Amino acid sequence: MKTVVLVEDHALTRAGLRTALAGSGDLSVVAEAEDGPSGLAAIEEHRPDVAVIDIGLPGMDGIELTRRIRLVAPATRIAILTVQDLETEILAALAAGADAYSLKTSPPDRIVTAIRTAAEGGAYFDPQIAHLALGRIASARPNVAGASPLSPRETDILRMIADGRGNAEIATTLFIGLGTVKGHIRDILEKLAANDRTQAAVVALRRGLI
Repeated sequence: MKTVVLVEDHALTRAGLRTALAGSGDLSVVAEAEDGPSGLAAIEEHRPDVAVIDIGLPGMDGIELTRRIRLVAPATRIAILTVQDLETEILAALAAGADAYSLKTSPPDRIVTAIRTAAEGGAYFDPQIAHLALGRIASARPNVAGASPLSPRETDILRMIADGRGNAEIATTLFIGLGTVKGHIRDILEKLAANDRTQAAVVALRRGLI
């Protein structure tokens, strides 16, 4: 079981997250807090696998809390939750060290996936804001390519995914069938051990493959 600390000031939202995580089968909530300072104390005490943080916390907002967690509990992964998709907030959270970013309006299973992915050492960004996250990672990574397990065509497709293009647009641009695109994406996910196309793009960008 991966351990979780919930830091969320709205009791109803916190209860909903607790219920969703209890039903996940592999994520266990070990502590909860309703503001930034008490959240930091709980994370220092429990050293969870992942901290789930509301970006708009009282006392200390989620971005500042993320920065402090990186100093006092660097092994703890961080999943940010918010009701807004503001570009400034998203980029600030990424700069502070967030590993996952999900909108509270997303389906519960998507939020659980974001938390699980962060807990397991991956990166997850809600599909509605993925293009902003990918752009940030692309601009920040060193311009050094590693040995790639991807074919040239798979690399082209992954670059287009990172640019925010959908499968149909990729198929049209490359003059191939939609089924062929989907087949390439399945191969890409397998080669990069990614759960979805967004995570594959994040992995590839961080490894310098695209």
